[in-house]
Amino acid sequence: MDRENATPDRQQLLRLLQLSSPLLPVGGYSYSEGLEQTIDRGIISDRGTLQAWIECELQTGAIRIETAMVDRAYLAGMTGEIARLRYWNQWLCAARETEELRLQSWQMGGSLVKLALELTPEIADSISAIGNPCNYAIAFGHVAQAWQIEREAAILAYVHTWVANQLSVGIKLIPLGQTAGQQILWQLQPNIDALARTIPTLADRDLYACSWGLSLASMQHETLYSRLFRS
Repeated sequence: MDRENATPDRQQLLRLLQLSSPLLPVGGYSYSEGLEQTIDRGIISDRGTLQAWIECELQTGAIRIETAMVDRAYLAGMTGEIARLRYWNQWLCAARETEELRLQSWQMGGSLVKLALELTPEIADSISAIGNPCNYAIAFGHVAQAWQIEREAAILAYVHTWVANQLSVGIKLIPLGQTAGQQILWQLQPNIDALARTIPTLADRDLYACSWGLSLASMQHETLYSRLFRS
């Protein structure tokens, strides 16, 4: 099937799969977002504790805010409100709890921007107007809209990709088997869907999270003696 002859729905699906693929060269695999620290201290030590940690993060953690930024970047791109894109990018920079998490967001965002410009140079003006550094959630939302990926699908893919990355960290460090990781991912589907459905309903006053556990783990990870991950 030629790309030019693909139906809009099939082309959208292909672009969504590419944007959420583990092959996307943004370096997400190199970050644990505090999980390495919690595993090192024995707070997370098995399948049950890993699943409980991810469940709590999906319910009240920072991923809730990040995904809301994906949605706001998507909407701002759809309406051409570049000033809103810049505003939410700066807002998310200020909202990052630790230096490690901020640098992670900037590195992944910059990598996605670079890739998007290589694949679709026609979006150069809008994406460069966001400013530098660009947070990953902002870049993801804007690119998803520019690639004409459905809004709800982009939100769901972002959350799913985050969960998959967290599970990959747990599989490597606890360690867990690949099957155990897939079982957790299967059981977390309702949680992933619940967050994705909530995101479009969040007003600006609802942009808060209870992520002190993640924040403490991230701050302590900076001084962890031996580590495999960058956060």
